[in-house]
Amino acid sequence: MRRSIYAGHGTWRNFGNLGLTEDEIEEEVENETVQLVRELVELPSRACRQRIRGLPMNFNERRNIRSQVFSAKLSKKSRLPTCCTDFSEQASRSFRRFGAGLVTARRFLVIWQNTLKEIGGTFGTSVLSYFQFLKWLLMFNVFSLLINFCFITLPQIIHAPNITHATGFRGLELLTGVGYFNQTVFFYGGYDGEVIETPPPYNMQLAYFFTMAAYFLLCGISLIYSMAKSFQTNFVLHSASVSGGAWRLLCSWDFSVVNEKAVQHNKNNLCVQLKESLSERIQRRAVLSLSERMENVARHLLSWLISVLLAVGCCAAVYFLLQDQVVSNISQDPDNLVTEASTLAVPVVVSLINLVVPLLFSLISRVDQRSNPRTKIYINILRNVLLKMSILGILCHHWMTDVPTSVSCWESYVGQSVYRLVIVDFIFSLFGSFFGEFLRNIIGTKLIPSLGVPEFDIATNVLDLINAQTLAWIGIYFSPLLPVIQFIKLFLIFYLKKVSLSMNCQVPRQSGRAAQMQTVYIALLFFPSYVGALSLVAYTVWSLKPSELCGPFQGLSRPFQAVQDWADTVQAIPGSQWISWIFYNVIKNELFFYLLTLIVLVLTYFIWQVAQGRKQLIRTLREQIANEGKDKAFLLNKLQSTQKQRRPSGISISQDVSTVPSFTQNWMNTFPLDM
Repeated sequence: MRRSIYAGHGTWRNFGNLGLTEDEIEEEVENETVQLVRELVELPSRACRQRIRGLPMNFNERRNIRSQVFSAKLSKKSRLPTCCTDFSEQASRSFRRFGAGLVTARRFLVIWQNTLKEIGGTFGTSVLSYFQFLKWLLMFNVFSLLINFCFITLPQIIHAPNITHATGFRGLELLTGVGYFNQTVFFYGGYDGEVIETPPPYNMQLAYFFTMAAYFLLCGISLIYSMAKSFQTNFVLHSASVSGGAWRLLCSWDFSVVNEKAVQHNKNNLCVQLKESLSERIQRRAVLSLSERMENVARHLLSWLISVLLAVGCCAAVYFLLQDQVVSNISQDPDNLVTEASTLAVPVVVSLINLVVPLLFSLISRVDQRSNPRTKIYINILRNVLLKMSILGILCHHWMTDVPTSVSCWESYVGQSVYRLVIVDFIFSLFGSFFGEFLRNIIGTKLIPSLGVPEFDIATNVLDLINAQTLAWIGIYFSPLLPVIQFIKLFLIFYLKKVSLSMNCQVPRQSGRAAQMQTVYIALLFFPSYVGALSLVAYTVWSLKPSELCGPFQGLSRPFQAVQDWADTVQAIPGSQWISWIFYNVIKNELFFYLLTLIVLVLTYFIWQVAQGRKQLIRTLREQIANEGKDKAFLLNKLQSTQKQRRPSGISISQDVSTVPSFTQNWMNTFPLDM
């Protein structure tokens, strides 16, 4: 009878099946509640709270139980009143309320929480993963802005300002970054390598180098940790039985939710997730003939051939445009508006390619006719990665080979080039939302109804975010305050895409479960985005000669020489020789990095083997659960048949017995056994 108190709305039906009257049912429920309250009163306060939180009841029922327990404890303590006991209880209650208030305040401070719930409940987890990824990138840029501003920009502004304006502000600088902004702290040329005479002295060269090194190191650690955590949550755990439709339908509802709007959001989200899971299971069971498979292979090869040819043509166009551009005109004639405006040619062409070609990739994807929506999204993402990373590779090659030999302050020029790409990319993203979604919605609803309302292109939008973050990582060495522009850009894009999604796009017709997409996005952000940007900055620091007339490393053979000079200075200090030994025998030793790489690869292999073993164990346990369920169903059916045989033929079966469900041996087949 103890389990009846946890049965929720099914309690009355359970007692009714036992043949009890309504008064007897009420008495039994009341007795169960009283007994539960007595047990909770005897527990310590912490254990009592945990026990109440674990009760499978809604919020109002648990609050009623809690009030009864609290009243019983107060009445019990009032018999032996002591000053210390009352003070201890009041202090404990005050601290608990303060902690609960902090938790509530923290939930309100979480940015876009309600908005993300609304998007997930309306458009599903695939679209929601894009907005979660955008929010994650926004927090990333806030961190980079704080660390660069505090350790590089702020000391330069306060103690040694190096700001000169060759021309007045004309407005075009907001797009090009040259002219008025040329010698500001926004770019590399606005910093110098002097030692700020403060107790202790502040070396700007070391501050610039170690701030960038620490930032990229923390970014790498954060990305690896996020990938591991997301992989565990979205692949390892979701591959277990909890990802099945039965678990979502019967066990995933949160009874603590009492707000009507929140209940509706949870209901919509659960409905979309069920459709996604069922859609993928149906597609996995589809069987194709040999001719259909050959036709699909030919169709896929044709689509990939067209996509590769498009990417090669776009890369060739960008390469020849860079070869024809005369980069030295900017430093020679800063007052010429035509020359300044001509610097926007490359960003406009690159952004136009990034806007138009992904639309062509979306049309090409219709030739594939892939039934799995997740595979379709992954293919589009891979094609966009091929295009955008190839173009970025050509731009980086131009910046690292042609620009240093033709521009005096070439680091600032590279920073201005990245700045122009970020600004123009944001403008074209506005055009993309207008022409790609708004006008498409107008055409599909007013002019050509057969086209219908457009769907949200997840692959293209995700690659736009990854491309923008790659530019931010590349340009942060040449423009330390570039994360300011990236933060404003991502903040505006969130609301722009939210409005466009709600007004111009429809719920995806072909639902596909996409909890793992967040892991794929972070993996793409790590490689090739982060790894490529880190390689470019490392090559700049270790190999390229810095400018002679600007920047904190002017006069050095390479930026890394500042660290070498510092190590030599530290070696002369008594008791600090170990720092110099670590620098020359560890940091500058290639063998150390080879061994470190080997250790990482070995650990990765072992972790991968452990993950495979756990997957196999989960698969075996699920098969055992299915077999045990079949055995129980078989025994229950045999028990029912035996009872029917022993029952006299003249006695009719009562209504309560006839309502007992019959079990089939195949009922456990509804749970997915594949990983």
